[in-house]
Amino acid sequence: MMYWEYPSVSAADRLSRAPALDPLAIRLLPQQAYVQLKTSWPPDKVVLEMFDGRPVYTFRFGEDEKTVYADDGQEQGDFPAEITLRVASAWARQSSDAAKMEELTEEDQWTVAGEFRDLEPIRRYTWPDGEQVYVSTVTGKVVQYTTRAARAGAYLGAIPHWLYFTRLRKHARPWSRLVIWSSGLGTVLAILGMVIGIWIYSPSKRYRYAGGPSSIPYVGQKRWHSILGLSFGLFACTWAFSGMLSMDPIPQVQEGNLDEVNAKFATALQGSLPELNAFAAKSPQEALLQIGPAWQTKRLELASFAGAPLYLATGAENQSRIIPTAGEWFTQFSNEQIIEVLEQAARPATITQTRLITEYESYYLDRHNRLPLPVIFVQLNDRDSSSFYIDPKTAQIVQSYNFHSRWNRWLYHGLHSMDFPWLYKHRPAWDVVVLALLAAGVSLCVTSLMLAWSVVRRKMTFRTGNTP
Repeated sequence: MMYWEYPSVSAADRLSRAPALDPLAIRLLPQQAYVQLKTSWPPDKVVLEMFDGRPVYTFRFGEDEKTVYADDGQEQGDFPAEITLRVASAWARQSSDAAKMEELTEEDQWTVAGEFRDLEPIRRYTWPDGEQVYVSTVTGKVVQYTTRAARAGAYLGAIPHWLYFTRLRKHARPWSRLVIWSSGLGTVLAILGMVIGIWIYSPSKRYRYAGGPSSIPYVGQKRWHSILGLSFGLFACTWAFSGMLSMDPIPQVQEGNLDEVNAKFATALQGSLPELNAFAAKSPQEALLQIGPAWQTKRLELASFAGAPLYLATGAENQSRIIPTAGEWFTQFSNEQIIEVLEQAARPATITQTRLITEYESYYLDRHNRLPLPVIFVQLNDRDSSSFYIDPKTAQIVQSYNFHSRWNRWLYHGLHSMDFPWLYKHRPAWDVVVLALLAAGVSLCVTSLMLAWSVVRRKMTFRTGNTP
């Protein structure tokens, strides 16, 4: 799992495979496309991107999405097999003739998580080389992608580690309880083993081993198990305990009111989506042409900053441009603008600290270097001592913490993944430390199994020998 993650489709994956928007193909304004839906309900989010070779507006209403083509105003109400096949083929960059299609009637190993339930039915397209692309018939979008290598890596890593077997994981509550209780039991047993090991350990070396004094009374596998347990038992405890914390067994204690403060700041920075008529002052086509053909936009979102309408253009490698409906485009908001907005939103609390983060630190780090830099750090003096990391390129909150989640950061990520910045900065130091601890953990488990088997074998032999 250190090097091979469970298969998923991220926002970065979508961008890397998405075609660039064609400004000349966009003929409708956002308001004109919205009218085609014949609804009075205002959208929460509007995005312009390419779909099946044509520009489309995607209007989001809560959990629901509606798609309208930006060239002729046609609404794509459903997604028949010929469209989803073209979508899957474009994603895999393979011929549609070679694909085998299956409409899933129930979850498989790669769509067993709850996030896929609202996207069903799902069509799975498989190519001879093992590539599999899953397309939702609800949204027409790729929702999962796997290869033979990715599936093999998951079966060797994430699936046994998370107990992520389909028949179990499809029942979310029993699966969650099993993981919590098994990791909790593992923590208790590891602590019990440590207590016994410390209790029998003799600093004065009152035992004998190989003709000399010894602190441990055992020989053979018991001796090795005792040495490994005393040396690495603490890590076994913390790994089991932090694994339990990953399931949020007490979510209110771990999170506090962080979601509430996040929503408050996000609303202040971006506000609600302005009236779509506000974007008539500069059409999406004009916005794209203003940037110029040298910069290819793959996604154009209708957004706002402090209530002012603007377009947020995203290109390759997650680069972005900000295009106001009045004025020239720019690459990021000023720190002063963002802090001024947050000062108003934070009341009655106040901002006690702000700084520009240009490299990863203790509460803002990423082993894969995916989190954006630089970001603005903001600290509040509210009751939970909330802090935020904000991307000035989008005015969006990237990460946030409060008193509760800081503890969770160290007790879960720190203890479970050795998620420490000083190790990440000097790789492969992190790799060496984690691999060494894993090797010690495997040795501890192997000696445990060998001792258990010797007891079982002895009892079986005893019973067999006393059978008439």
